[in-house]
Amino acid sequence: MKEPVNILITAASRRVALIRSFTDALEKMKIKGNVIASDVDPFSAGLAFCRKHVIVPLSSSPEYINEIKRLCANEDISLIIPTIDEELPLFGKHKQEFEELGVRVLVSNEDTGNICNDKHLTYNFLIKQGFPIAETWLPNEIEKTDPEFPLFIKPRFGRGAISAYPVKSRRELDFFLDYVENPVVQRFLPGDEYTVDVLADFEGNIISVVPRQRLVIRAGVSDRGRTSKNQELIEISTKIAKALDIVGPANLQCKIDKGKITFFEINPRFSGAIQLTIRSGADFPRMIIKMLNGGITPRIGDFEDNLTMVSYEESIYHPESEKNDH
Repeated sequence: MKEPVNILITAASRRVALIRSFTDALEKMKIKGNVIASDVDPFSAGLAFCRKHVIVPLSSSPEYINEIKRLCANEDISLIIPTIDEELPLFGKHKQEFEELGVRVLVSNEDTGNICNDKHLTYNFLIKQGFPIAETWLPNEIEKTDPEFPLFIKPRFGRGAISAYPVKSRRELDFFLDYVENPVVQRFLPGDEYTVDVLADFEGNIISVVPRQRLVIRAGVSDRGRTSKNQELIEISTKIAKALDIVGPANLQCKIDKGKITFFEINPRFSGAIQLTIRSGADFPRMIIKMLNGGITPRIGDFEDNLTMVSYEESIYHPESEKNDH
């Protein structure tokens, strides 16, 4: 493995646990290298936990990819880990260009990013593949039906439970169809909610699969959770990840009601509560660093069962002098 191994984590935001985990992995493996973060906001919490950070344009900017390439050259970056939905297809599109510069990008291909970012495309893909997913309608489709309530409405392109609402009546449905920008409507799913963290290597081989129950959810992220060795969920999540050609991390969201598994969303990136999976023994950062040096043996099912996580807030303080510098 070429050293130093410098890792760029984009859109650092609140990804403190992820940044810490990669830093710890480098130290424990006695590998020279650093974790560097980028973000558009100089006050993003994750920036405070890196040796160095860089402020970059929005991923929608035409200069974004060129800016990341310059950053990779200046900091001798070995690996890029995109973390935000909007940039996943973009990095998938430019992945080969980065590899020609000697930089690996831990991201699925552009098509996979586009399918997962679009909840209606996700539904169509999984239905055609025969996987269980909550019935999903576009506004023009739901208006032609006599749906059974309750339902759930959310942005077709969105994350973090922003503008997502339960819908209990036709009156509420009409209101939210007008209120939520570019929405999709899904069948409301009863039962316990789970996220399944998946890791695939650069060739798409599934390395690790860790289901965890979301006991308490705050702002779309699991505030309390518990790992679960649900073999059926592990097996079906592995099949979905393979069908989608997942590369790197992904998280699959589902509900289980009376033993029945139904998915409702897939994100080809690290989950917001990945620290529980890492702490359970499925150390994704360590596995990823090993992947840079070639193949790695799959460890599906190799994690601590029923490990419970309870999260809490920490604060970072910026003095006035630093505030004026930005």
